[in-house]
Amino acid sequence: MTLFLTFTVLGLVLGSVYAIAASGLVLTYNTSGIFNFAHGAQAMIGAFLYYQLQVVWGVPTLLSVLILLLVVGPLMGFLLHRFIMGGLRDTAEVTKIVVTVAILLGFVSLSHWVWDPQEARMSKMFFGVESHITVAGVVIRYHEIICLLAAAAIAIGLRLLFTRSRMGVLMRATVDDPDLLRLNGHDPERIAALAWALGSTLAVLAGILITPVAGGALEANALTLLVIDAFAAALFGRLRSIPRTFVGAIVLGLASTYLVAYAPTEWTWVTNLRDALPMIILFIVLLVLPQDRLRGAAVRTRERYEVPPVRRAAIWAVVMVVATVAFRQLIDDSSVGTLILGLSFAIIALSLTLLTGYAGELNLAPIAFGAIATIVAFHSGISGEGLDARMSIVGLLLGVLAAAVTGALVALPALRLRGLYLALATLAFGGIVSSMVLRETQPRSWFGHELALFPNGNLIMSPLQVGPLDLGDQDTFLYTVAAVFAVLGVGVVALRNSGYGRRLAAMKDSPAAAVMLGQRLVRLKLSVFMVSTAIAGLGGIFMSMALTSVTSDHFVYTLGLSLVMLTVVGGIGYVSGALFGGLLAGGGFALIVGSFNDLSIEHPVHAETFSILSHLFLVMTALIGIGVGDNPSGNLFLIFRAQRRLDRAPEVRYAAVAVTVVLYVLTYVEVIGTWTFGIVLLVFWAALPAIGTALRPEKMLDPEELAARRTTPLELVGIDAAYPESFGEHLDRRLGLPARHRSSRPATRAAHVGTHPTTEEDAQHVPV
Repeated sequence: MTLFLTFTVLGLVLGSVYAIAASGLVLTYNTSGIFNFAHGAQAMIGAFLYYQLQVVWGVPTLLSVLILLLVVGPLMGFLLHRFIMGGLRDTAEVTKIVVTVAILLGFVSLSHWVWDPQEARMSKMFFGVESHITVAGVVIRYHEIICLLAAAAIAIGLRLLFTRSRMGVLMRATVDDPDLLRLNGHDPERIAALAWALGSTLAVLAGILITPVAGGALEANALTLLVIDAFAAALFGRLRSIPRTFVGAIVLGLASTYLVAYAPTEWTWVTNLRDALPMIILFIVLLVLPQDRLRGAAVRTRERYEVPPVRRAAIWAVVMVVATVAFRQLIDDSSVGTLILGLSFAIIALSLTLLTGYAGELNLAPIAFGAIATIVAFHSGISGEGLDARMSIVGLLLGVLAAAVTGALVALPALRLRGLYLALATLAFGGIVSSMVLRETQPRSWFGHELALFPNGNLIMSPLQVGPLDLGDQDTFLYTVAAVFAVLGVGVVALRNSGYGRRLAAMKDSPAAAVMLGQRLVRLKLSVFMVSTAIAGLGGIFMSMALTSVTSDHFVYTLGLSLVMLTVVGGIGYVSGALFGGLLAGGGFALIVGSFNDLSIEHPVHAETFSILSHLFLVMTALIGIGVGDNPSGNLFLIFRAQRRLDRAPEVRYAAVAVTVVLYVLTYVEVIGTWTFGIVLLVFWAALPAIGTALRPEKMLDPEELAARRTTPLELVGIDAAYPESFGEHLDRRLGLPARHRSSRPATRAAHVGTHPTTEEDAQHVPV
């Protein structure tokens, strides 16, 4: 009985902390319509700051807690809403998710910069572990009592806030109908900012309380993921009900501790199951809870994607392969592996272009399907030993097929999910793969055969060999991966331009309308999930072969989230967006950070400066996803729109190609360095539309833009140009003055100048 009571108390304490964290999620979602994936990272920052104040700087415990809860927490939430979240209205669900994911990754990078992850840090319980009471033989520490009391007070307070207070009604109205709220004299942005400040404070409180309860040292990734477990509790309350959220949190805490206490000793996998339990419960809850009805009208967002014709896509595919071959001649052998890795990630990202960009379905765990494909390919396709071992085409195809079948198994129960719920379901699947599948390092009996899914936590992936094609040669591997990406990219564009692709677009815009037109959404969703996860599986196998040796750390959830974020930043509706995201996630970060490390070794006097620049780059790169709120179509959309003007002046583009060839030759003969070539080329092509406009304005600009350039500024009318007719009426209209009747008379002209006569049409363009 004492054992039962002990683990019950532990479960209640752990559940109470989950409840505090989940209540903050519910609060912010109800007031802004944004599910804050960075909630766990905010809790992590709060835990580290508490350690810094209380342990490092010696600030008294009570004062440290007050500083965090009254200053840091509210300020963090207010600033997030003021500068980021408030601008996410009228954006697609994937954009809102990516922005919060960017904040999560930015906070994790910031914590690694400020607090060295190699140093162990222990957070102590309030009043110490020796301060406790004993009830029925169960030791209950004061810290645990505070957790229980804080959770109960927050539950009651939030319940009263939402049901009995005017502020609670206003908070709910900010997401239901902000325009109506403004008509009643309230500012929805100010109310939402208040809710975000309160939600952030609850996250910080959960971060302070949970580390001593869970045990272990402070670690950024683990602590962020630990609070993400509260997602299941928040979804139990369907992101609306505070009482159901607290019930879900308590059930989650009790189930976790009872599993450890009463699982049979022969269940050696129980620790993995316990770690995966919150994600399993999250997945089950998502499947059980009723979903919203199909929306009948198309949702108008600010995202705009233009699908190119297949012919143009094929031309650019050839250009991409040729550019890869040419670039290989400029880099050393050590950089080839990085480029292969980046292109492998680009193939994984291409699955997101099809699934999310074209079909509107979300997948936050593409790396997990790559892990499934890698495991199957490893066990079924490798023959030979040592350096002579090779992957067969059969193993590759079986791995891709396994990823497709797994995608179907995940999608089949999740077909009724949409938007945020589907994103959380795929995230939960990724968590299950990370916590259970990739931790199966010891042999177990599978259908009568002893097999370790991930033997010793390390897979040695041999290169593929198909006849004379041997990817053991790095150059061959590089050209093959580039060709595979090019072919798949053209195939994805062709698929989008087909009747099947138009059905996907219809399902994305309005599922109800697609059903009314006779479309079978179940079959459509299932097929696009299978094709998408097959592509992700192929990219995952290539990624593993590029790394040669892979561990579970190569498939962590943050890597998948980074890939999704960078693909959206580039433009998730474009094949080039997948290339952008893959190259950065797979190779760009490692290459740039490695360059900073090399510079610090070569110049030890400036080592500290290069270290700061390296960390700053990681933080800033993680936060580039925040800019998606202002440009939800992706950065490449702006680039393509500007570059399209060059079609009017082909001579400018021809000259740019000539300049590129000259720069390439200079780099090839080592007159300039590869880094210099890359940076100059990127800047030159980005500035080319502006250069073309300056050199050929009559071709690059629209007639209206040319007319605006030739318009005489208002302050010079009557000096450099004649007064136009009806100029007075035009001024009155622009200044908002009542119209006046004037007698028709010739316009007064400036006698001393006036070489550019100004018409009434010109006057319409005069800026006031």
